[in-house]
Amino acid sequence: MIATSQPLAVAAGLEILSQGGNAADAAVATAAALNVTEPTSTGLGGDCFALYYTAATRQVTALNGSGRAPAGLTIERLKKEGLEGGLPPYHPYTITVPGACAGWCDLVSHDGRLPISQVLAPAIRLAEQGFPVSPITAFYWEQSIQRLNSAPGGLELTIDGRAPRAGEIFHNQGLARAFTKIADDGQAAFYQGEIAEAIVRIIQSAGGCITMDDLASHTSTWEQPISTTYRGYRVWECPPNGQGLAALLALNILEGFDIASLPALSSQRLHLMIEAMRLAFVDTRWFVSDPAFNPAPLEWLLSKGYADERRRLIYRDVATLDQRHGTPTASSDTVYLSVVDGEGNACSFINSNYMGFGTGIVPAGRGFTLQNRGLGFSLDPSHPNALAPGKRPYHTIIPGLMTIDAEKLSTIPNQLFASFGVMGGFMQPQGQLQIVSSLVDDTQDPQATLDQPRFCIEDGTTGGKVALEEGISPDVCSQLGKMGHSVYTVRGMARALFGRGQIILRNAETGVCCGGSDPRADGCAMSL
Repeated sequence: MIATSQPLAVAAGLEILSQGGNAADAAVATAAALNVTEPTSTGLGGDCFALYYTAATRQVTALNGSGRAPAGLTIERLKKEGLEGGLPPYHPYTITVPGACAGWCDLVSHDGRLPISQVLAPAIRLAEQGFPVSPITAFYWEQSIQRLNSAPGGLELTIDGRAPRAGEIFHNQGLARAFTKIADDGQAAFYQGEIAEAIVRIIQSAGGCITMDDLASHTSTWEQPISTTYRGYRVWECPPNGQGLAALLALNILEGFDIASLPALSSQRLHLMIEAMRLAFVDTRWFVSDPAFNPAPLEWLLSKGYADERRRLIYRDVATLDQRHGTPTASSDTVYLSVVDGEGNACSFINSNYMGFGTGIVPAGRGFTLQNRGLGFSLDPSHPNALAPGKRPYHTIIPGLMTIDAEKLSTIPNQLFASFGVMGGFMQPQGQLQIVSSLVDDTQDPQATLDQPRFCIEDGTTGGKVALEEGISPDVCSQLGKMGHSVYTVRGMARALFGRGQIILRNAETGVCCGGSDPRADGCAMSL
């Protein structure tokens, strides 16, 4: 089964599964097709992360496909240019080395079965022959048209300066050429060859500082995933520099409350979830950074004892808007996809160019935009996540996996339960918290879980306003307001704020998959 936000991308992944590919091959085929069909959210110019579950060993591995700041970019340089107060969101200095291409190739090489040329073939065909633009994608394409028209090379992703309309066929010959070059020569074509030259040329002409050496030195990394247990299930995340830690911290705190006894969308339950998330964010926004520079005290942060301490800071009837991060006592726009193959291997995969087309800058003739992920850095030199050459920034994109923990099974432990994720900036760990609680506490199926209205703390800040999705009753909104939460209701297309999730559950006994796809996007879940 495959679930993601574009049906044609689902079809591309299923095509690869039908050709003998496994979950890794199908995940990359789907990601590449998403670059074609939803360039508003993803692509070669961005980053990726993946969790891979190998059924034969019941082990989970984590791939970090995020890029690093260029060697020539420092806080001192920004100060000299008068930018110490913060970078404009689409400035070429916000472009970090794109990690997606290496991530795709490394995942296929490490876990897949098919050559990258075969895996990219469906996406190349879509880009060359054209595809009908889906309604929600067309809407957000139009929202970014001014940026594309003003950014160097951005006109490549327009039709004579306008966005494609829903149902209109869009061709991307530049992207087809880029994919074909990668299919022929592998990731070296992107980081050392003519694609790299086009990237460097456009960035430097726009005032940025990425060099050929920055691209050539890029590598993906395989990491030890982090996890915690939640009522007999083990929830897995990629470690920092991703913010998956936030979801695990919140789940640890929430586990101490009898959530199942409270109605799903009641003010009492939402209050506890919001407060748990506030505490998780205040720790995450401080401790998450590139571990090569500032490793987080993960063992301490993820301990149940620390969760007990933090839980005592929550009052059942009053919001706390000024929480502080703990002190160790020892030592958006994004696409998400989920794949489970016939052997029970699973890939939870996420890919993003950050703020909808990223910077909007397109390397000449290549058909993809360059991300602005460098906005994730702090410009405070004393912060663990401070900008530095060769450093990876705080990353919002996080894939999730769940296995059945030993205490739930008397036979084989660590069997796959779910591959899931929610795309959308700081909504992602909040969405994951709400998904896990729905699946475990309420035993809802994937589609019912994704259909349920959500909350979102703005910008992942402890004192941020809380957006409530239409469908949560006005009485509940009023009650949360009386508790001290600053709440407001979001309707219509603005509901994209609450992310777009995908879930695949796999029955450990029968091998049958049950999937769901978020109604806030254009996609679907489909089995082979």
